[in-house]
Amino acid sequence: MLRALAPLASFALLAACASDPTVYPSLAPRPVEKLGFAEPATPPPAPAVQDPALNGKLAAITAKGATAARDFDRAAARAETLARAAKGAKVGSDAWIAAQTAIADLDALRSSYGDSVGALDELASTRAAALQPAYPALEQALAEARATAQAQTARIDALAGALPGA
Repeated sequence: MLRALAPLASFALLAACASDPTVYPSLAPRPVEKLGFAEPATPPPAPAVQDPALNGKLAAITAKGATAARDFDRAAARAETLARAAKGAKVGSDAWIAAQTAIADLDALRSSYGDSVGALDELASTRAAALQPAYPALEQALAEARATAQAQTARIDALAGALPGA
């Protein structure tokens, strides 16, 4: 009797392994997959409204930066003269020490100019943190200040590299 039931039991086991093909998800693209990955169109940002308080801060910071830049330029001209005089001098000579001192003074003046760059950067980051639109006058002042700071650094590096023992 057991032998008669064995084919029936194996058929029942095989039937249990077969499943309904409608249970699987369709491989057809879903509606969301047909939308694409392009960014949605956004309206252009509104033009920045003039801010008299910010304009006043910008004027004060740029005036302070202009004074610091003029001081740097005067000191740089003096440092260039001293560096040319120290070009053939030995390391540790009076001419070399005078040129090194003048270059160190330039570092201090560059630092005071850097304060105005930092102040402009802080204004820009405060506006960005408040999700305010870019302010063209601030962006322009910041770009000019960064360019001047980079030029000052390049000038100091050139002077220091021209001295013996650099």
